Amino acid sequence: MVATTSPADLYRHSLRLLLDKDIPAWVDLWAEHGVMEFPFAPPGRPQRLEGRAAIAAYMRDYPDHIDLHDFPDLRIHRTTDTGTLVVEMRGVGRMVATGGPFDMTYIAVVTVQDGRFTSYRDYWNPLAVQASGLNFAGSGAR
Repeated sequence: MVATTSPADLYRHSLRLLLDKDIPAWVDLWAEHGVMEFPFAPPGRPQRLEGRAAIAAYMRDYPDHIDLHDFPDLRIHRTTDTGTLVVEMRGVGRMVATGGPFDMTYIAVVTVQDGRFTSYRDYWNPLAVQASGLNFAGSGAR
C-alpha cells in the first residue's frame, strides 16, 4: 500500500491479508514504532505491544489458532482527525484446535500516518474467547 491510500482502504486491505493468512504482509502495514493496545485484555495477556517487531511476534501464530473466514458487518467510521478511524466488525471462522466456530465482535480505534498503522486499540471481548473454551496462554493469538 502507498502513503496516498486512505486509512479506510488500508484497513480493508489489512482485513484481506488476515483472511489470506498473510501475517508478514499484515505486519508490513505497520509503522516501525506502531503501538497495538488491548484495553480489555485478561490477566496474563499483553495489554500493549510497542513496535512492529513486538506486533509481528504477537501475530505470528494467529492462523494456527483461528481460521478466519470473513469480517461481516464491517462499519468504518471516519472521525474529525482524517488519520483516525473507529471500526465496528465481526470476525467469523473456526477454531483450528477444536474445529468449533469463532465469532467475535470488535470495536477498534485505528490511527494511520503516512500509509501505515501507528496505533490500534482493539476492544475485543475476552469473555467470548473464554466461553469458547480457548486458552491462548503463552500463544500470540487472542
